[in-house]
Amino acid sequence: MVPFAVILGTNEVASAVAVQLHRAGFSVVLSHDPMPPVIRRKMAFHDALFDDLVTLDGVGAQRAATGLEIRGALGRTAGVLVTELGLLDLLVVRTLDVLVDARMQKYQTIPDLRRLARHTIGLGPGFSAGSNCDIAIETRPATAGRILEQGPTEPADAMPPDLGGHAAERFVRAEVSGRWHTALEIGTRIFKSFVIGHLGNLVVRAPFDGILRGLVRDGTEVPAGSKLLEVDARGRNASWTGIDGRSRRIAKAVAHAIAKREAQLQQRGAPILHIVK
Repeated sequence: MVPFAVILGTNEVASAVAVQLHRAGFSVVLSHDPMPPVIRRKMAFHDALFDDLVTLDGVGAQRAATGLEIRGALGRTAGVLVTELGLLDLLVVRTLDVLVDARMQKYQTIPDLRRLARHTIGLGPGFSAGSNCDIAIETRPATAGRILEQGPTEPADAMPPDLGGHAAERFVRAEVSGRWHTALEIGTRIFKSFVIGHLGNLVVRAPFDGILRGLVRDGTEVPAGSKLLEVDARGRNASWTGIDGRSRRIAKAVAHAIAKREAQLQQRGAPILHIVK
């Protein structure tokens, strides 16, 4: 039977992990969570939820609306599946071999994932290996991809790394809760004070010149404080598509952690899980 992996989240990190596990022979389902809203959509499978044609690093994605549809597609689809179904709905589709929480909910209460799958992995702040997951993996840029077999990851510090001379100011956040509307696309060149969109009746403008690297999808309901957009000021060196270096390191760490833990389980006599090393 083809091994089954569920990834919580449809952001760029979750999507990089999905590509890695797909290539390792897993049937992969990404489960969308509305918090936080996804902004780096050209680096992610997120827009497949809306039946957009999405390919990332040569791997395609398609939307699945029901558990029955997912069950029928496992082991048969050429790419990954993206769904709005939550974890409770996916647990009844089939026994999970791998569960990865890649929602990056740094300031939320973290659930205990252990025993929900053969291997449970938590990405980023809030996870502690041996306490709420089997394996935890660091996601902060300086330590991204570090595997923890015991103990907690580093706490969130709310300090984004510098990109083109800008750190936290390259993001624009929602001042209030509301429905977001924009006519622009990721990759658009914009200038300081250019109108990017509207949050309810509030006008949202670009903080400086650059390229739109991230942008919440038009029509999304967003909570106050969430990121609406990201601007890359690096000119010709700006990037907004594909898998970035940090996400790739995290994804490779997930695959390595699974392979190592799988070997340990098999030494204890557990049934063999057929994955590509």
